[in-house]
Amino acid sequence: MRKISAYEIALSALSCAVATLALIIGTYSAVMLFTGYLLACVALMMPLAKQSYAGYVLSYIATCLLSLMFGIAHFFDLLPFILFFGLHPLVNELQLKTKINRWIACGIKALWFDGTMYLIWRFVFGMTTTIPLIDQYFLPLLFIFGTAFFVFYDYMMYKWRAVVNGVVFRITRK
Repeated sequence: MRKISAYEIALSALSCAVATLALIIGTYSAVMLFTGYLLACVALMMPLAKQSYAGYVLSYIATCLLSLMFGIAHFFDLLPFILFFGLHPLVNELQLKTKINRWIACGIKALWFDGTMYLIWRFVFGMTTTIPLIDQYFLPLLFIFGTAFFVFYDYMMYKWRAVVNGVVFRITRK
């Protein structure tokens, strides 16, 4: 087992701080919620740029705990991040490391995304919205539009991964 360097610890701490701040701002401002998820995901990619999986896991756990501590009144707003968005960068990195076929992996991750959104709709929103048409056709709508959204989201996260890797490389270059 390799030792984690002080640089990786500092990178993980910075990642945790930025992700927590993004989530707290997102939960306290409803219009910024998804932006908070995105910024937190991008921030959590920093330890992965140095292949520090332990740093990522610790940063993710600390981000979740700190976000819950500061935003306990907004627990249900944090659930999508805890169940899906926060773990997605790690799954992408592991997919690339193990060289799993990208289409098979995308299908599995899309099912994971759709399942997470269904659980949140079922338990958080009580399977009801103010629009009866959505309530009646939620599963087909989720499967079609949720999967389409996820494919775009997954593609964009790979692009952001390249940007984060480039920034971290420039910071560490001497």
